[in-house]
Amino acid sequence: MLKARIKFRKFGVMKFIGHLDVMRYFQKAMRRAEIPIAFTSGYSPHMVMSFAQPLGIGITSDAEYFDIELTGNISPDDAVSQLNSVMVEGIEVVNFVRIADDKKSSGMTIVAAAGYQVTLPETFHTSEVTKKLPESWAEQAESFMDQEQIVVWKKTKRSEKEVDIKPMIYELKVSEDSIYLLLATGSEQNLKPDLVMEAFGTYMGLDMAEIPVHYHRLEVYARKDSQLVPLDALEI
Repeated sequence: MLKARIKFRKFGVMKFIGHLDVMRYFQKAMRRAEIPIAFTSGYSPHMVMSFAQPLGIGITSDAEYFDIELTGNISPDDAVSQLNSVMVEGIEVVNFVRIADDKKSSGMTIVAAAGYQVTLPETFHTSEVTKKLPESWAEQAESFMDQEQIVVWKKTKRSEKEVDIKPMIYELKVSEDSIYLLLATGSEQNLKPDLVMEAFGTYMGLDMAEIPVHYHRLEVYARKDSQLVPLDALEI
């Protein structure tokens, strides 16, 4: 069976569309774009489609991924062109690569990290117009990361518990107009950027709920030879 990995951007008003609706949207888009996608067998067949790491509502992204199985060959250029011809504003397919026919290489199982850009919009009503970060934040970020532990209350589906999130923060860099976060992501460890910013704000004596913050996912990574590699760089 042929397998492919599709990378797409999600921006604009589509950031308010939830994961399940995005899945349904792409199911319809596959039909319209005439992509030779495989279906499961049985009484209720559905498209063989697996998303790597669902995106939270309100977050934009340059790197969303899902894997599909194909029943026939299609060139990557044709696939991207045919899909984008049926896309709505706010979603753009940027890559289509062949991947190994191996469950261990599926997007959901190999995700290890994700990179985010955090900006401060002028208001809660738009993320387009942003302002410079306070100069003190860069120094505060260094001392924040110098702590032995960064303990927060983390909610799970069943409970809420104290967790040391420092080992899950691989990188935190503050520039003049944004913060770059590289965080553990996936089935083994999963840290959301808003939890990091909430902890950082608390450390600085700020209530982040009162500050407009926008999160943008830059890339999703897998581990290969002890290095982090974008998911679409693992093509066969």
